[in-house]
Amino acid sequence: MRNLLVAGLLATAGLVPALPALAQSATPGATPGATHDPSIVKGGSFTVEPGHTQIGFTLMHLGFSYYSGSFSNVSGSLSVNPSKPSAAKLSITVPIDSVMTTSAKLDSELKGDQWFDAAKYPTATFVSTKIVPEGKDSARITGTLTLHGVSRTETLTAHFVGAGINPLDKHYTIGFEAVGDIRRSDYGVKTYVPLVGDDVKLTIAGAFEQQG
Repeated sequence: MRNLLVAGLLATAGLVPALPALAQSATPGATPGATHDPSIVKGGSFTVEPGHTQIGFTLMHLGFSYYSGSFSNVSGSLSVNPSKPSAAKLSITVPIDSVMTTSAKLDSELKGDQWFDAAKYPTATFVSTKIVPEGKDSARITGTLTLHGVSRTETLTAHFVGAGINPLDKHYTIGFEAVGDIRRSDYGVKTYVPLVGDDVKLTIAGAFEQQG
């Protein structure tokens, strides 16, 4: 029944040609077109696939609960050399006005000059300066984060998720997940600190498509 439902949805969306490839994933845990072995990943130049790249943030709210939001419409590039992982280069640009939470009122406030001030600082950027592999599928990525007009060195811990031909759009795609912690006051975003937490946890899902 589950597979019939998926087939129906895909047919409705006009994606029937992709069904043979997707059928390979009928076994739980299988992923069509993807490898989870970093040793056979293709190298080259990649660009962010914005539809499936997300940047989440979480911080403490008044000491009662953790509150989360996200940024989207990310752009950027990734250069990968599988034989020399430390030579990889990453550059990301995030539009601040893409910030979204479960409250439209809060979204508007976050874009205002008491918080991110999207009108004055429309983007945040992260450019890698050093990549240190850790094990076969993880790395620590150190780079310059520029947010709210302030640039500081931050480090993300990244984990390779998978790579291969996307069965829907036929692009060779590589994906990672990454986590990191920053203090928003370091970037001049100090509203309601410490009532609203200063420490911010970042959780990133990154998808990149090979160029050329």
